[in-house]
Amino acid sequence: MAEVIKMPRLSDTMEEGTVAKWLKKVGDKIEEGDILAEIETDKATMEFESFYNGTLLHIGIAEGDGAPVDTLLAIVGDEGEDISALLNSSADAQAATAPESDSQKSSDDAAASTPVEQISKTSEQKVAAGGTTQEIPKDVEIIKMPRLSDTMEEGTVATWLKKVGDKVEEGDILAEIETDKATMEFESFYNGTLLYIGIKEGESALVDTVLAVIGPEGTDVNAVLDAKPTSEKSTESTKATLAPESKNETTTVTTSVVESKRIFASPLAKKIASDKGINLADVTGSGDHGRIVKKDIENYKPSQSSATNALADTTSTKVSATSSPALAPINLPVGVEGSDEVKNSQMRKTIAKRLAESKFTAPHYYLMIEVDMDNAMTSRAQINNLPDTKVSFNDMVVKACAMALKKHPQVNTSWNGDTTRYNHHIHVGVAVAVEDGLVVPVLKFTDQMSLTQIGASVKDLAGRARNKKLTPAEMDGSTFTVSNLGMFGILEFTSIINQPNSAILSVGAIVERPVVKNGEIVVGNTMKLSLACDHRTVDGATGAQFLQTLRTYLENPVTMLA
Repeated sequence: MAEVIKMPRLSDTMEEGTVAKWLKKVGDKIEEGDILAEIETDKATMEFESFYNGTLLHIGIAEGDGAPVDTLLAIVGDEGEDISALLNSSADAQAATAPESDSQKSSDDAAASTPVEQISKTSEQKVAAGGTTQEIPKDVEIIKMPRLSDTMEEGTVATWLKKVGDKVEEGDILAEIETDKATMEFESFYNGTLLYIGIKEGESALVDTVLAVIGPEGTDVNAVLDAKPTSEKSTESTKATLAPESKNETTTVTTSVVESKRIFASPLAKKIASDKGINLADVTGSGDHGRIVKKDIENYKPSQSSATNALADTTSTKVSATSSPALAPINLPVGVEGSDEVKNSQMRKTIAKRLAESKFTAPHYYLMIEVDMDNAMTSRAQINNLPDTKVSFNDMVVKACAMALKKHPQVNTSWNGDTTRYNHHIHVGVAVAVEDGLVVPVLKFTDQMSLTQIGASVKDLAGRARNKKLTPAEMDGSTFTVSNLGMFGILEFTSIINQPNSAILSVGAIVERPVVKNGEIVVGNTMKLSLACDHRTVDGATGAQFLQTLRTYLENPVTMLA
């Protein structure tokens, strides 16, 4: 009897999955435990195995396509078994996610075809309206912008390591792609020739945008590109709705519409040109097919006459301003206003988005204490006198936080709307400043680490973070975060909670100041700590008790070695 396999929920937050790769095709024999496909969740790409024996009769989600959890993924049953009833039962769901034309072929045929063949069929249906058809070779692969991190929505091509015309083998590194968290190498899963590059170096695009095309040398790339959804139909509609009053006007309108489609400018180039008031028609593109890219706009210089007119207008304005009666001093400063617009990196945009969400969704409150660091300074000096040993004050703070979290599990929680998740593990994230912003590498099971292990791990992770070599897994899963600006001389500050954490600790500098000990004023070394808490999960008294425990550990470091 045939078994329906649905898109599984492979993580606790997964709502939708993408089939990264099918490892079986329709007609293959399947045994329990065989890997059917690689599925990309919101956190990672995972192997999905079969729990049934039989023949793969139907594939419901093509490679590269995404679908909500519980959508029909595949059907496994006996060879030749009639599955029409099962397909009809899921027809409504399929129609809602992937409507087809009246000339749609049978589901089995669609499943048996490759993603490129399916694209080709769609293209043929679209082109047929114009009276022509195009055939695309079956061994051509359209590569799209991959989702390389769980929060990635768009990526920037930092460097292309292959150029059009180069031979590509499976496993070759095609490009370095900048995500919201790191710059990562992207490898090819196919053999062939690099026929087309869709996103130039320095340009950004949404996930699933066409990145490149790989196939046999000499393939008609235009036919492949025409097979993907385009705006040609909407452009035709736009031209049809315009009603010019004269023949000359007709020519002008048609030219405008065609040029808006064929000027070949990157989204970034269009934005910069719009901001600077530059007409794209006046710019010569240096990319493929005359495509205008960022550097073309930045290097664009207006004609001499335009510059002269602009200067004349500016001079005229200044003369008018100075010739009118005024009470201002005679020697007014004269200068040229200017500014630079720098494109926000994926990391900076993600930081802005996530911190804004945290600040405006989690009710923050702040608790502050001052810690006597005399004993901590003495202990650190003794530890660092040992051979091959080096710990910092930040390492001591991280260790103390991990131990305090064990005693106050309410702080080690996450708000999930209807529920609160109590994390039994302790993963402390350590905020690290990098060139483009801030990343938070995570020390897994921090409570089980020694001071020297914490010190070595933080040094390694921070170094790779600054070189953008961290993997997404090394920045995921924190249950508490520590942010230290004391090394920059900051005495005290507050931080925004790194969700889904319930709290973040801000660490200030150790300063020498007068303190009262045993009724006398003496010179002491103190450090201020600020705890930002999510009031939905951590009450004020709970946060205060956590800080008291934390201070006890830091003022008596020997207790952290027990």
